[in-house]
Amino acid sequence: MTTTAPVLNSRVLGLAHYAARAVLEKVLAGYGLTFQQSVALRVVAVADAPVDREVVVDTVVDSLKVEKAEIRSVVEELVAAKLVETDPARPSRLRITDAGRHAHSGSTAEVAPISARIYAGIPAEDLAAAGRALTLITERADAELAAMR
Repeated sequence: MTTTAPVLNSRVLGLAHYAARAVLEKVLAGYGLTFQQSVALRVVAVADAPVDREVVVDTVVDSLKVEKAEIRSVVEELVAAKLVETDPARPSRLRITDAGRHAHSGSTAEVAPISARIYAGIPAEDLAAAGRALTLITERADAELAAMR
C-alpha cells in the first residue's frame, strides 16, 4: 500500500511547527530559556551594537504575533537573568552579556546537528518550493491579521 503525501495546509504546517518547536524547547530548557526568551535573546545576540528595547519588543511581537506587554515581560526576564543588560551609554538600549552569548551560541550549536538530521535527504528543490510556499503563506496571513486590527 502506498501512502500519498498530504497537501500543505494549516494542519500539516502546524504539526511540523510544533514538532520542530518541541525539539527546540527541549534544548532551550537546558540553558534555562523559554522559546520566547530565545527569540528575544537572538535579536540582541545577532546585532552589531546595542539594540533599542522597543525594537527588541517590536521584532519579537512581529515574529510571534503576541502582545507587547507579554514580550516586555520576557525582556525583563532576560535582564533579571543577566542574559542582557542595559547599555550604560544609552539606557534605552540592551546589549548581550557573556552569559547571554553563551546561552545563545550554545543552544544554537546544539540545535544545528539536530536540524541537519531533520532536513537530511530532503531534495533541495523540495526545500526551495516549501520555502516559497511558506513565505507566501506568511505574507498572506500577516495581511489578513493586519486587516483584522
